[in-house]
Amino acid sequence: MSLETVTEHERILQEIESTDTACVGPTLRSVYDDQPNAHKRFMEKLDARIRNHDREIEKMCNFHHQGFVDAITELLKVRADAEKLMVRGYTIILNNEVIRCRIQQRNMATTVEKLHKPVSHVILFLFRYYSALKTMEQLENIYIPRVSQYRFCQIMAETLPKLREEIKEISMSDLKDFLESIRKHSDKIGETAMRQLCQTSVWSERPNTPPSQRPEHRVTWARKCFFNLVGFLFKVLTAQDLVDFSPVYRCLHIYTVLGDRETFENYYRKQRKKQARLVLQPQSNMHETVEGYRKYFNQIVGFFVVEDHILHATQGLVTRAFTDELWNMALSKIIAVLRTHSSYCSDPDLVLELKNLIVIFADTLQGYGFPVNRLFDLLFEVRDQYNETLLKKWALVFRDIFEQDNYSPIPVENEEEYKAVVSRFPFHDAEIEKQQFPKKLPMSQSVPQIYSQVKEFIYASLKFSESLHRSSTEIDDMLRKSTNLLLTRTLSSCLQNLIKKPHIGLTELVQIIINTTHLEYACKYLEDFITNITNVSPETVHTTRLYGLSTFKDARHAAEGEIYTKLNQKIDEFIQLADYEWGMAESDGRASGYLMDLINFLRSTFQVFTHLPGKVAQTACMSACKHLATSLMQMLLDTELKQISMGAIQQFNLDVIQCELFASSEPVPGFQGDTLQLAFIDLRQLLDLFMVWDWSTYLADYGQPTSKYLRVNPSTALALLEKMKDTSKKNNIFSQFRKNDRDKQKLIETVVKQLRSLVNGMSQHS
Repeated sequence: MSLETVTEHERILQEIESTDTACVGPTLRSVYDDQPNAHKRFMEKLDARIRNHDREIEKMCNFHHQGFVDAITELLKVRADAEKLMVRGYTIILNNEVIRCRIQQRNMATTVEKLHKPVSHVILFLFRYYSALKTMEQLENIYIPRVSQYRFCQIMAETLPKLREEIKEISMSDLKDFLESIRKHSDKIGETAMRQLCQTSVWSERPNTPPSQRPEHRVTWARKCFFNLVGFLFKVLTAQDLVDFSPVYRCLHIYTVLGDRETFENYYRKQRKKQARLVLQPQSNMHETVEGYRKYFNQIVGFFVVEDHILHATQGLVTRAFTDELWNMALSKIIAVLRTHSSYCSDPDLVLELKNLIVIFADTLQGYGFPVNRLFDLLFEVRDQYNETLLKKWALVFRDIFEQDNYSPIPVENEEEYKAVVSRFPFHDAEIEKQQFPKKLPMSQSVPQIYSQVKEFIYASLKFSESLHRSSTEIDDMLRKSTNLLLTRTLSSCLQNLIKKPHIGLTELVQIIINTTHLEYACKYLEDFITNITNVSPETVHTTRLYGLSTFKDARHAAEGEIYTKLNQKIDEFIQLADYEWGMAESDGRASGYLMDLINFLRSTFQVFTHLPGKVAQTACMSACKHLATSLMQMLLDTELKQISMGAIQQFNLDVIQCELFASSEPVPGFQGDTLQLAFIDLRQLLDLFMVWDWSTYLADYGQPTSKYLRVNPSTALALLEKMKDTSKKNNIFSQFRKNDRDKQKLIETVVKQLRSLVNGMSQHS
């Protein structure tokens, strides 16, 4: 140090000692204007001067102490002479010395304050109570014991514990305010953390493989994410609208100094557990909007971001074991809440947004080191819920398509319209392609619409798999399973309900069968569609196959069965119009009107059936003829019908002949020989037996495989003969006087007896 500098510092010290505090500032500025490290050397010299003055003050006080005490004693004894004593020279000198010392002390304190002015005001604020406690500790352990004989020192010593309690109470009050502030701002902190995760490159760079399967990457990713988020978080937390952590640090320091850290830790942890339970309690209507879920997740993330910061910023206030315990408790509650509330949701878009929130929520907390595997497991349950909502949505879509369909072949007027249809549905038919425009495609308009909607469903189902960090094979499997549910459950149910609807007639059923045939053919294109999306070959081991084939086959079989049922119902409606005059003497010589109408209906219906695939038309035709023959037979044998004349038999025979002519006209191609006519064989043999009155042949050949009337059952013949027997008795009052009638009546009675014998023999044999 140069002599000039030493001289200057000495001058400044003398000026500080002799000048009022208001003028100290300009004097000190010259210290900082000097050489770079001059203020440090000045501080050292100032400290030395302060120690010298302290020693002088102590010596002076010791020297004058007894005289001061004597003077005070005299003042107390002689109050009247107090003013005289105070003007004594000794007292004046002593007072002047004390005043001068106080001025020096005040100037030195001001100097120290001015020299420390560059230190952060925040640091002084944070450690105000901490410094006070340190000062009290020094007073209690060092200074007060030296002057403990004085009463004011005893009072001071008694006051210090109270001051400590006041400081504890003040710091605890600050901590409570902090906890309240954290509770209010948790959602804001969580929102910031989750938004930061989405904005950082870490989110976009993260591989598809789950971190749990990549331990070496997980640590790196978590660390990057953690530092990015914490850095951003502290940047935000300096603002007035978020949280200041200083009350926690201050309170922790105070309780540590006071030796009561454990009490503070227990209190803090207990309060945070209470807050955790409040944070984890959802709103009752949370499931109604995505904002309800978002606020719920933000609060939880905010809570654990704070705890993670406290974990790393303090030593032992919270431990990893404590945060893990909190997280495990929270995780169980979160999963239970999401299971319950997601089950209320019927909107697939809302479920999809919930899934995205869960992924961001899980990835955010995973970045802070919290295990989230159970959350990703939960996503599989949410995926099932998502698929259920999709299935319900598409059930309505399919229903609308079926209701709006006209169930007629699609007309195409030109090449442009044709390409528009085949661009939406994989239709290929060489014969139809050769035809000139305008032409018709065999399926109705619902077919390309259904096919397009199945593809839309696959796209919607795929959306859930995004960001789940699953392999292509897993995604392919999920898509195929959900598509199978759509085909085998939703679409199948819609088709079955459609087929059973009353307004769906035979023409519509025929078109439905044609439609399902084309949809069944298109299933292989849906397989290719999924393969192109996932890049997983259908030949891959364990690849799930689409079950569309069985769906459309089942629907087609149901439609075929419904065709047979409705056709039979229509035949029954015509049969109910029959109005036979069962007692007529002779037939009209022509078939009944109702039967001719029925046959005309069958002809026109079976012309439509030629478009049906396979043997559906043949089966329907055979079924109709059998039902017609059975209905006619039941009409003859109806127990309510008591009497039938031979004329009625002849009329009935004319109607059956028309049925046989219809069967032989090949209304549906593909029958071999007289296969279709055999449907009426029972009726034909029965009527021939009565028309020819060939009972001797019937009775003689009965039971023989070559019998002319092999299909005539004795009980059937007996029932019909009984009806004719009664008619003969009623219509021939004087028949007993006519030999031929009497012979015929006897023959009937004889045949009846023989038929009864055959019937009884059959019953005994059986």
